[in-house]
Amino acid sequence: MRIGDLVEMITEKVTAGNVSENNYISTDNMLPNRCGIEVASSLPNAAKFNHFRANDTLFSNIRTYFRKVWLAKFSGGALSDVLIFRSKNSSLLNPVYLYYLVSNEEFINYTSRTSKGAKMPRGDKVSINKFIFKLPEISEQQAIASVLGVLDDKIENNRRINETLEEMAREIFKSWFVDFDPVHAKAEGRQPVHMNAETAALFPSTFGEDGLPKGWKSIVLGEILSEIETGSRPKGGVKGISEGVPNIGAESINGLANFDYSKLKYVPIDFFIKMRRGKVKNRDVLLYKDGGKLGEFKPKVAMYGDDFPFDEFCINEHVYRLRASEPFCQSFLYFYLCSDDASLEMRNRGTGVAVPGLNSTAVKSLPICLPHESLAKSFSKLVSPLVDKEIQNASEAKTSATLRDALLPKLMSGAIRVQDAENAVVAIA
Repeated sequence: MRIGDLVEMITEKVTAGNVSENNYISTDNMLPNRCGIEVASSLPNAAKFNHFRANDTLFSNIRTYFRKVWLAKFSGGALSDVLIFRSKNSSLLNPVYLYYLVSNEEFINYTSRTSKGAKMPRGDKVSINKFIFKLPEISEQQAIASVLGVLDDKIENNRRINETLEEMAREIFKSWFVDFDPVHAKAEGRQPVHMNAETAALFPSTFGEDGLPKGWKSIVLGEILSEIETGSRPKGGVKGISEGVPNIGAESINGLANFDYSKLKYVPIDFFIKMRRGKVKNRDVLLYKDGGKLGEFKPKVAMYGDDFPFDEFCINEHVYRLRASEPFCQSFLYFYLCSDDASLEMRNRGTGVAVPGLNSTAVKSLPICLPHESLAKSFSKLVSPLVDKEIQNASEAKTSATLRDALLPKLMSGAIRVQDAENAVVAIA
């Protein structure tokens, strides 16, 4: 069948008044490798948008090899560079099956091969409508969509759990070490909330003349760093190197246990072995060093561990690898760098230079409020299970995504039976 015979490209409009950052889709807020969407940072100055509905398949038509495909969960508006696919007859072509059809490597490769334009290649709509595919019976379509959907649901569920876990940890750090909520409570004669008496006893009940909790002090980050270094790449860069040891750049620094495999690059194994700096250790905190638009620096922080995203990898010269000295754990360092105060400080320091970014002196001189060692240990004990669970969830999601990507083309081509695919999914449940 030709896809154009069963699928309509939607061009009906919705007015700007019915579109907000929460239901606006562009190529910018669609994530690569079918990883969904993120909330748009702003809206363009447009009177109308193409109107998508729940269960439509949205496909970024710019550089289609980025595999930005999303099955809509709600209605909204999209720019014209996002194609909206809708089944003309759901009794002939299941909408969810259509999503997996468009997600399949065969379709992605076809659109990339027939794209037009050199600098910013766009999929050719006429060619896309001519894409040929095998159409199984509707019951088979539903079964395929169901088995792949189980994996996607698991990935999405783990992602949402991780968002909640990280938000909880960030709020604890902010309450304890930024807003000083437990100290304020004790100063007012109240028992600090959301903690036991043993933990509450670790907080002072008064503030010093400097405005900090009594006994705490203001220092610079370098005083609690045991390691800070960047990595490197071979002379001539890493373009064309398709295997070896993963080499992480600034584009991959994106939070706790959050990694975009579409931007993966490598260094040769022999180069990695000879590297004197930049080999990532378990739970290292990674900090975006430099790059981006002139006059603008947006600090980004990441932390990985327990063989996620890889059991062995390194960083390039645009990323710092940081470790805190005892008793300050890596989680304390990570959540400090993620705090609003630290982010603003880094943004200010990184923007006012010729090449936007932070040199090691700027990183080491970041101001930080230092609590008692016993409280730092208590924070580590409280937050570590949350961080452990996030990394575990991310690892499970990686396993699910790998299986989904392996099953998808085989199910679409009929190379594997649905029952066999279901058994494979059950095996990792």
